[in-house]
Amino acid sequence: MTPEILKNRAFTFAIDVMRMIDELPPCKSHDVVSYQLIKSCTSVGANYRSACKAKSPADFVNKLKIVEEEADESEYWLDILKAYGKAKTQSVEPLLKEANELNKIFSASARTAKSNSNSKNK
Repeated sequence: MTPEILKNRAFTFAIDVMRMIDELPPCKSHDVVSYQLIKSCTSVGANYRSACKAKSPADFVNKLKIVEEEADESEYWLDILKAYGKAKTQSVEPLLKEANELNKIFSASARTAKSNSNSKNK
């Protein structure tokens, strides 16, 4: 998968999460979870863009690990919304799936980049 495709997926993920959040009924718990979720889901794309401009292979791996953490955190907050039961399941499920896929993609990319970096240093 190319960097441009991943950038677009991360961007679309953030927009889709923001749209879902805008549909939530107003309440204090949604405000708190929404704030955390918006921070983590937008951070996926922002940090991936930063990783694409890494100064070294080690910097790239480190930044990819941050992307992976943010995707995992997004998945966590989406799980909370789903379990709380006031978000539409049909809105949350595809976002959970995408967060999980992004998490797996960036995790595998970080492992590959680290392995490639380690083999070059030998």
